[in-house]
Amino acid sequence: MTASRSRGQHAGLTGRAILRAAIGLADREGLAALSMRGLGTELGVKAMALYHHFPSKEALLDGMVEELAAAAPVSFDGADWRDGLRGYARAQLDTLAAHPNLVPLLLSRPATTSGNHRMMETLLRSLGAAGFPPMRALDMVYALNGLILVHAALDAGVGGAPRPHGEPGQTSRLAGLPAQTYPLLAEAARAGAGRGPTARFEFALEALLTGFAGPPDGA
Repeated sequence: MTASRSRGQHAGLTGRAILRAAIGLADREGLAALSMRGLGTELGVKAMALYHHFPSKEALLDGMVEELAAAAPVSFDGADWRDGLRGYARAQLDTLAAHPNLVPLLLSRPATTSGNHRMMETLLRSLGAAGFPPMRALDMVYALNGLILVHAALDAGVGGAPRPHGEPGQTSRLAGLPAQTYPLLAEAARAGAGRGPTARFEFALEALLTGFAGPPDGA
């Protein structure tokens, strides 16, 4: 082992490998089980080796947020801006659905890393090419991210939150309500049987996109 490696720079140990191992550990055992010592054991190194790449656990958590966010496409590559935002939103939701134990981390931790800032800048540039001024584009991105996070939190049951409206069991219960007392609610539930929460997400997504296409505030 070289002198530099003795200070924590182990062969084959990269920041990306550490982040992936941290995400995997949280997926299996929950976010509360994540520690620098436990992560070092997972990677077969001493915890001090991790500090060469991440100076603190806080920095590691920031990196995990950035790693998850990076899974979604942010450049539309000439596609219509609506299709670009649809692809971004669906990819983000798929990522969070694959890592439900990490949803609380994204809810509680602002995405303030340089990587996340670059991602936001790229989104705003893509929306700017479609004619949206920066402030409106930023509002659009925040509104979309809010929808994604709330839906993911409900789906993951974060903090004991109820399952999202449209979940099969809930829909069945609503469909079974007495039609004499709740005629519209029972009819709506029966008509929507089998759609599931993803359909509700798609409905809200399309509603947002339609609103985004409207005139700016004050127009």
